[in-house]
Amino acid sequence: MRRKFHRQGSLFHVMPRSQIGRELDAVSKILDANPEILEAVLRDITGSFRPDHGREGLTAEQVLRSALLKQSQNLTYEELEFHLGDSQAFRAFARLNVNQFPARSALQENIASLRESTWEVIHRVLLGHARAEGIENGRTTRIDTTVVDANIHAPTDSSLLLDGVRVLTRHLLQGKELDPRPAYRFRDHRRVVKKRALKILNARKEEVRVGAYRDLLRYAGLVRGYSVEAILALREWKGTDVMGGLRAQALADEIERVLGLMDRVIDQAERRVLRGEKVPACEKIVSLFEAHTDIIVKDRRGTHYGHKICLSGGVSNLILDVRVEKGNPADSDLFRPMLMRHVEIHGSAPRQVSADGGFASKENLQWAKAKGVQDCCFAKRRGIAISEMVRSTWIYRKLKRFRAGIESSISALKRAFGMDRCTWSGWAHFQRYVWSIVVSHNLFTMARIRLAQA
Repeated sequence: MRRKFHRQGSLFHVMPRSQIGRELDAVSKILDANPEILEAVLRDITGSFRPDHGREGLTAEQVLRSALLKQSQNLTYEELEFHLGDSQAFRAFARLNVNQFPARSALQENIASLRESTWEVIHRVLLGHARAEGIENGRTTRIDTTVVDANIHAPTDSSLLLDGVRVLTRHLLQGKELDPRPAYRFRDHRRVVKKRALKILNARKEEVRVGAYRDLLRYAGLVRGYSVEAILALREWKGTDVMGGLRAQALADEIERVLGLMDRVIDQAERRVLRGEKVPACEKIVSLFEAHTDIIVKDRRGTHYGHKICLSGGVSNLILDVRVEKGNPADSDLFRPMLMRHVEIHGSAPRQVSADGGFASKENLQWAKAKGVQDCCFAKRRGIAISEMVRSTWIYRKLKRFRAGIESSISALKRAFGMDRCTWSGWAHFQRYVWSIVVSHNLFTMARIRLAQA
């Protein structure tokens, strides 16, 4: 049976009076003031099962509080398991019973099940609480973008071909474990492919590198042929074991998925290396394991492999909104969607907006003014007069300095909360990772404001 929270509190839920303990206690009071957020959490952790059936696991409250501990302290699941068993402050905040010591696997399963839409619902409820408490009214906002890296190695065509050969060969070997064995043949080329990849890495002459690439592509083509044959054999495989049949179909589906990505890797390697073409970033694949990853090129600051996110913040240092983007859209194209979402959340447009120079355009300025924004400051004017943006030069300077403050919030999100690199797998979990960090950041920011006012 899964519940939102335990009906009876524990005598052991006493928070230590250290600085971290005081902050956790303040966060706990904010969560207690908004119990409606547990409804969405309960729906996610129960899924399609009835919450009044089955054994009693972690409650919705315990799952949410454990997730907040993990993200706010930038912990792995192993570290979270240890601290929830060892730390009095963490156990009191998570409201675990005396005999409750959740394992890493249970924590990961429950926390990962919280959808990005659930985190956004929690975020908006907390913004309403901040507005009611006079912490943040959303009338002055600042907008900027940053990049969150995916958890992949720096991609090269040779390393991607090596990954493809390695993964497909592993699946082909797994297929041979079925009884009776499926009727397909293959050879293990992983050793020679690794040698060719190392030769490419260490080659000093272009002709040596290209020759090694030709060999690497030839072996990749052989493995591709083995995989096509294996898919047909696994689809037609007949065995007496029902579970074996399900495993064969699942293995065929996985080989087919990886093979589709491998085809794209082979195509881009042939075009780039053998034919000398420039492959557009939107057509490239940079990881077989995180295929959703985008290539984000920052001016004079290198290349990132992950996703661009657009954030808006307020005078209280709360993150008012966040969007995780696919592709690499221009900042100027993100200005209007962010303001429209602000109107949706707060009921009206902000009175003052300050944004980075990448958002600047006369069209964006005119659109913002039409929506009721009194002062719209862009850090770089790009041919726009100050008098067109704001009511005075003093306001322009003030908003320009105000915009720079969001850099500290981005720095805190990345360095203190771990948003520099997403350690969760898949596109959906990438969004959940970002949203969970934003919610954790806002809760602890509100808690510190409350403690400072006490």
